[in-house]
Amino acid sequence: MKTVVFLLAATLPALAGDFNAIVLEQIARQPSGGGYAVTRKAHQALNKAVSSSGEELKIDARLAQPSYCSGATYLVFLQTLQALEERNLVRDVPWKALIPRAARDGAGVWGRWNANGPGTARLFTESGIGRNFTDWTQARPGDFMKIFWTPAVGKLERGHLVVFLGVENGPDGERVRFWSSNKPLGYGEKSVARKSVARAIFSRLENPQAASHLDKLPALDAYLAGLLENESSFDEACRLSGVRESN
Repeated sequence: MKTVVFLLAATLPALAGDFNAIVLEQIARQPSGGGYAVTRKAHQALNKAVSSSGEELKIDARLAQPSYCSGATYLVFLQTLQALEERNLVRDVPWKALIPRAARDGAGVWGRWNANGPGTARLFTESGIGRNFTDWTQARPGDFMKIFWTPAVGKLERGHLVVFLGVENGPDGERVRFWSSNKPLGYGEKSVARKSVARAIFSRLENPQAASHLDKLPALDAYLAGLLENESSFDEACRLSGVRESN
């Protein structure tokens, strides 16, 4: 596998059309630590961190503590859209539809992002805001990344939703570095052995203006909604996410 050079957000310039750099800018703004949990308290904290006032969305990630991986990465996604709106690169984002209210997996924008399996990837392909791929040689810092620790997808899966930062060489071989809410500390960077990642789907923001239509998505993604009780396969997850190649 080709080694991806690890880049700090501060060293990656925000070029025209380079939305990964803006994703990395938002990571640099996030709090540190705060603890990791998937409890009701963590869900309530996420709800408190995001509120709507008229046509604007207010986000304070410091309130979303303890945190968990899908919530942490979703806040970065929202803040990226906000930054693009401030730069007049995105218009008419239906912010109220993006508030992470309690929702079943596959329901609405947040329910898709928070779902088992390829939740973020399904959202990207269904809305047209970006593309999904599995080829590690294409991956760049700032890509969203769903890690599957085992081959299982769905009911029995063990996964982690992160922002990819790169692959670096360590004493035990190649290591994958990423940002997310990680066990046990919460918000921050982490690296794991590349060989511990069974599968991965990368999602890259390429057409953020399509976010203006996120409130027009079908109310429910039936595939994602079923993954709490059903098993899928990585090939099926890729096919339904518009991925042409899988490894």
